[in-house]
Amino acid sequence: MAALRSIDLAITSGIDLTQTLSMILDYTRNHLAVDAASVLLLNLQNQRLEFAAGAGFWTAALQHTQLQIGEGLAGQAVQKRRVVHVPNLKTRKTDLLRSPFFGRENFMEYYAIPLIAKGEVLGVLEIFHRSTLSADQHWTNFLHTLAGQAAIAIDSAMMFKNLQYTNDELTLAYDKTIEGWSRALDLRDKETEHHTRRVTDLTLRLAQRMNIPDSELTHIRRGAILHDIGKVAMPDGILFKPGPLTDEEWVIMRRHPLIAVEILKPISYLIPALPIPRSHHEKWDGSGYPNGLAGEGIPLAARLFAFADVYDALTSDRPYRRAWSQAAALEYIRENSGTHLDPNIVSLFIRMMTE
Repeated sequence: MAALRSIDLAITSGIDLTQTLSMILDYTRNHLAVDAASVLLLNLQNQRLEFAAGAGFWTAALQHTQLQIGEGLAGQAVQKRRVVHVPNLKTRKTDLLRSPFFGRENFMEYYAIPLIAKGEVLGVLEIFHRSTLSADQHWTNFLHTLAGQAAIAIDSAMMFKNLQYTNDELTLAYDKTIEGWSRALDLRDKETEHHTRRVTDLTLRLAQRMNIPDSELTHIRRGAILHDIGKVAMPDGILFKPGPLTDEEWVIMRRHPLIAVEILKPISYLIPALPIPRSHHEKWDGSGYPNGLAGEGIPLAARLFAFADVYDALTSDRPYRRAWSQAAALEYIRENSGTHLDPNIVSLFIRMMTE
């Protein structure tokens, strides 16, 4: 009961499958008093049984095992879905005995127990002993119990792996959708084409210099990509106006961060990315928009993004001016320390750009 309880805890705690199988094999050897044991897992892609874990072997004879269903003793156990028992391997011709390494193991008695969970065969538990076993009903019952625990552990690990794969696929789909939105904005506004990719890269570099955790970098990246998503609602006459905007037009233009919030807030996985689309036009001295935030009241992600946004705007060609040199752009950033930009980050950004 103590052994089974330990295995249960290993399964429910999500310990690595290899560690769990090693634990099960150790309990199998100790409590069943057998010399060696191994687990072969069924590879669903090629329908072959492959070595996954072993304990008590003198050689590496079984570590490269690959059996088709129905092949060998383990393959027969899977095919027939029942225990295969050989009382004396030395008097029965088997594929095992063809290996010179296996002959050195000097095994006599053998069991192959199919590992079945939810009606599906997942692998085989193999038992090896170098003399005759005294297997009573209690011994046999415990063997089947351990096999059942091994099957549950494998099934749990496979479900977790599949869930991770599904989550990774979903995350990739989310990010591709976000990048598609950004690309659509770039195609609409040729003047700032590739601007989003550049400012996203710069913002992430600066965030890494600030030792921001990787878990937060994901949201910063998404926020940077979507920083101008609110401009989809801007009239073409304002967005593409060649000259300066009127006061009335600026009122409309300054709504695009709030429009971004309206677009993104209903999407739960993008809520942590909102600080940049909402606050990237705020200024350290409180003169920005849309909320007039100041100092550290501006989210850190938005303050970091502001450096990338200003630098890229200055060093890119515009219809009304040529791109500034890097030196001129960095001097502008230095001059706007404490007014537009966070003075605590200015030196770090300049050092990053000049190294």
